[in-house]
Amino acid sequence: MINVNAVYQTVLLILNQQQRGYITPDEFNKIGTQAQLTMLEGYSSDLNQQYRLSQNDTEYSNRVKNIEEKLSNFQRTATIPYDIPTSSFPVLDYTDFNDPAVNAPNPVVVGTLGITNDVLYRLGTVYYKDYDLGQYTQPNELKQLILSPLTQPTEKFPLYTYENNVLRLYPTSITDNISISYLVKPNDIVWGFTRGSQGQYEYDQQSSIQFLLDQTEQEELILRILAYAGVIIQDPGIVQMASQQVASQDNNEKQ
Repeated sequence: MINVNAVYQTVLLILNQQQRGYITPDEFNKIGTQAQLTMLEGYSSDLNQQYRLSQNDTEYSNRVKNIEEKLSNFQRTATIPYDIPTSSFPVLDYTDFNDPAVNAPNPVVVGTLGITNDVLYRLGTVYYKDYDLGQYTQPNELKQLILSPLTQPTEKFPLYTYENNVLRLYPTSITDNISISYLVKPNDIVWGFTRGSQGQYEYDQQSSIQFLLDQTEQEELILRILAYAGVIIQDPGIVQMASQQVASQDNNEKQ
């Protein structure tokens, strides 16, 4: 993790070096949260790109491995509870699938996991009895798969759909032994503080929320925050400098 105080103090130092301006803790919290989400989202596209390139197997220089290590701070696994079928979710009758009133039972909302405080950012793999269910089934493909004798889901070969943060498994006899891997949405950044005797802000670690990003990302994180800060203090020079540095780093990492 990256210490939120180290980042904030560095940003303030750079901004104040030439009396460029100041950002409040609340402003820092907001742009720090956005910068972290932007970097998290970038890992997926970076990883996809690197999978298509030849890799250097030298220790510490394999880019795929390095990105996966950065993602590991956000990776989680959880066993998820599944609702027991109720009248509001009638049991699916394969012979009457054309009836639009028939819905799939046993949904579980995984956007906010009920057994943890995590908020799901991106669903990874769905497991049933520790077996990978593979690619999810598109809702518009489900009817065709269920109606065909060759592709009907069984407990040995189940299917799942995932739509609007709701996970459903087929056949509907599956009600437990379900787990998922996922990327967690990081909590909003908080630079916590107390007021000193002169009314000054004093860092309070206990009320702070740290960055989940890997320590190797601290330089890029600071640059991204500076770019946002330049917009807040209306300093195009800061925006241009920070944006160019970020772009230069990104280009170097992807070559």
